Amino acid sequence: MIQLPQPAAVQGDMDWFVRARFGMFIHWGLYAAAARHEWVKHHEEITDEGYEPYFRYFDPDLFDPGLWARKAREAGMKYVVLTAKHHEGFCLWDSAYTDYKVTNTPCGKDLLRETVDAFRAEGLRIGFYYSLIDWHHPDFTIDPLHPMRNHPEASAWNRARDMGRYREYMKNQVRELLNNYGDIDILWFDFSYPEKELHGRKGKGREDWDSQGLLALARELRPGIIVDNRLDLPPEMADIHTPEQYQPAAWMTVNGTPVYWEACQTFSGSWGYHRDETSWKSPEQLIRMLINTVSCGGNLLMNVGPTARGNLDDRALAALDAYAAWMSLHSRSIYGCTQSPYEPPVDCRYTQNGDRLYVHVFAWPFRHLHLRGLEGRVAYAQLLHDASEICVCRDTCDGRHDWKQPGTLTLELPVQKPCVTVPVIEMFLK
Repeated sequence: MIQLPQPAAVQGDMDWFVRARFGMFIHWGLYAAAARHEWVKHHEEITDEGYEPYFRYFDPDLFDPGLWARKAREAGMKYVVLTAKHHEGFCLWDSAYTDYKVTNTPCGKDLLRETVDAFRAEGLRIGFYYSLIDWHHPDFTIDPLHPMRNHPEASAWNRARDMGRYREYMKNQVRELLNNYGDIDILWFDFSYPEKELHGRKGKGREDWDSQGLLALARELRPGIIVDNRLDLPPEMADIHTPEQYQPAAWMTVNGTPVYWEACQTFSGSWGYHRDETSWKSPEQLIRMLINTVSCGGNLLMNVGPTARGNLDDRALAALDAYAAWMSLHSRSIYGCTQSPYEPPVDCRYTQNGDRLYVHVFAWPFRHLHLRGLEGRVAYAQLLHDASEICVCRDTCDGRHDWKQPGTLTLELPVQKPCVTVPVIEMFLK
């Protein structure tokens, strides 16, 4: 058996988080109208004036947060992280500190409020994403990621900008978000980039944000809140670490120390709604990403990007339905589970919750599955989706012994793969 990692204690309330294992990320803002990536303003170096039509005509008349929340719950998700403000600077709530907010669009409503209420009604915990970057704010200095980074007047414009005023703006908005929307479980700051440099201008990090001040404010207003690792602070000050768009193959460590972690992923290649994107993941990929994450002791935060009319398109709904179909039968191999101390066979993943060990079979073998180190340790085995018995193969199985190895438990499987995306065998350990 392998030795399981033990993350050090953190300030956030991790008990519910490690039981939940699966959450929904929602990236929604004016970039949904452009429909070609949430970083479109950066990629295409769009001026504020060029971006203005997305604000002027933003009117999500098909917005139905109750449907979003129901689809998340049915997919097996236990919490949601909502983009209150992304890098474009547009606020989905009625902030008192800016006019660049949803209540000043044709929509005219606090969409964050309605979304929070809908997800709470479905029993999901609430998190807010708040961008440290703001490409619209007049005091946010032009840097290597700013849309105006290559503009000949950038240096002159920066002389009139004051990051001190911007830092105060951020703190005021964080106070609004944590005071005005009830209990908030997660605060997801994004992100720091002090290593970047362009045209002699450096990227931004902890001093630019006053990261310690932001973190202290969050801890003061919401003790127990979970805060991520993107403030450019020492890693031990974060509650969770957040690998993005890649899947760790083992329990995540930082400087050799195991940590609590949450992989953030997308159904396709972008976070915001992207009309013409073709890199949508298959149901098999989606289910395996969740299993792989939990088998390495992590959480999965899977993103949807609603359209500018406020609905989820058919591709997003199909992906959520794939999770719903599988999780309706297999959720107990995910909730409360973690990495197992046993080593799984090739093409399988283990998750474990106490004395229940789950074998997720990615490639269905012919008749037998050999599990090293488990001989004499399993009291009973069954397919999880229908609770049908899986027999333990004894020494007399078929009269053949050449595949039998000391310490190996062999399960006798049906020839045909069960009609689920990834079959799971539930084993009750002695």
